[in-house]
Amino acid sequence: MKRFVFCPAWAFALLLASFSLASAVVVEHTFNVEEISLQRLCRPQVITAVNRRVPGPTINVREGDTVVVHVVNKSPYNLTLHWHGILQLGTQWSDGPEYVTQCPIPSGGNYTYQFHITEQEETTPETYKLNVKRGKTYLLRIINAALNEQHFFKIANHSFTVVAVDAAYTKQYHTDVLVLAPGHTVDVLFTANQKIGSYYMAFTPYRSSDVGINNSTTRGVVVYEGASSLAKPVDPNLPDPFDTPTAHKFYTNITGLVGGPHWVPVPRKVDEHMFITFGIGLDHCNEVAGCALPNSKLSASMNNESFVLPRGRGFSMLEAFYGNISGVYTRNFPNRPPFEFNYTEPLSILNGDPIAFAPKSTKVKTVKFNSTIQIVLQNTAILAAENHPIHIHGFNFHVLAQGFGNYNATRDEPKFNLVNPQIRNTIAVPVAGWAVIRFQANNPGIWLMHCHLETHLPWGLGMAFEVENGPTPSTRVPPPPAYLPKC
Repeated sequence: MKRFVFCPAWAFALLLASFSLASAVVVEHTFNVEEISLQRLCRPQVITAVNRRVPGPTINVREGDTVVVHVVNKSPYNLTLHWHGILQLGTQWSDGPEYVTQCPIPSGGNYTYQFHITEQEETTPETYKLNVKRGKTYLLRIINAALNEQHFFKIANHSFTVVAVDAAYTKQYHTDVLVLAPGHTVDVLFTANQKIGSYYMAFTPYRSSDVGINNSTTRGVVVYEGASSLAKPVDPNLPDPFDTPTAHKFYTNITGLVGGPHWVPVPRKVDEHMFITFGIGLDHCNEVAGCALPNSKLSASMNNESFVLPRGRGFSMLEAFYGNISGVYTRNFPNRPPFEFNYTEPLSILNGDPIAFAPKSTKVKTVKFNSTIQIVLQNTAILAAENHPIHIHGFNFHVLAQGFGNYNATRDEPKFNLVNPQIRNTIAVPVAGWAVIRFQANNPGIWLMHCHLETHLPWGLGMAFEVENGPTPSTRVPPPPAYLPKC
């Protein structure tokens, strides 16, 4: 069986595989980040790249290895690197989100990220052409590295067997279409069992709302050994962009592989119950231009709190946690929204409904080390309904249930899968619907939870967990490195 990966767009890659810990080594790289010019879409573009390569370099590591990446910022921008899906157990200072776990690396500055590969298998390299041999089975690892669109993925006339999502093994699931939100990964087995020829594989947007997006389709090609180079590849029959039933069927039919590598049973005793509403709203706007509505601009919130990164406060949130520094964030993120309403019914915002205008804040939810957290993630339609992919840094979680409409505990709790739920780090919460997740807070520090649609976090669709230190040195946040960037 051979291994390939398809990824629509991204900057660099981290390739993980499972091998004996006895072979663990230090894998060291230097990333020079700078602007380069290149031709894209028939016109010159200036982009920020790693080591002047597009796509960027691949980091090949094995289970148990230590990764050391020296980042040299030659760009004109402040920047950080986040290693999506790496849990950063004991290496909290390398998680990367600006003003959360570190201050940005300034233009002309540098920072070294160092972390361990522990109980994780993942890969994010890129290819657009697969050369295959008829009758062979291949492992494909597909990553949605887009910023603002969920996507369907198909290969013409072929089907897949899903074996992992978000680097967590699953029970085998057979399908001819995959669905991925930004940040999602899916591992599938793919058998080249069609007649010799060429077949397009396509990555096309799934649209859960009427919000304008880049509606283009990215294509690669699967080429069988012996295929004529003159024949046109076969096109796949793609879903309608608004095909929510197909997306929901895929998202909800995945189950975990009980007893498989890195399987974690569902914690049964819940210490913290949270009900978090989230969605797009408005903020007051006095600008001459740039207001979405008269005197209003777009904003976003969780439990009626619109998250603001603590720029200009002298420290990152993790530094404030470690040094017990006040004035950077507050510990009063609410467990529930301040008022109940019909969450999935669009509001008449033109009359200035206060539900649409959440205050700006930097609030965290403080939890005990090793406590179990259950969250009902309730999507709202204050302006309009949309599927939001919610990502939690520092943890994987079990997805117990998903559905449409307003969550109702009496009706929906009996649907919880406590036996073999899928394990993820990013959950695509159904449009005008809800999802219930559960995780154990066994990683101390400050961990961001946010929508993985790129435009939504700056609007405020996020919050953070403050996980208290544990009782032993290995369960406490280590001291910051001496070279940590200053705010």
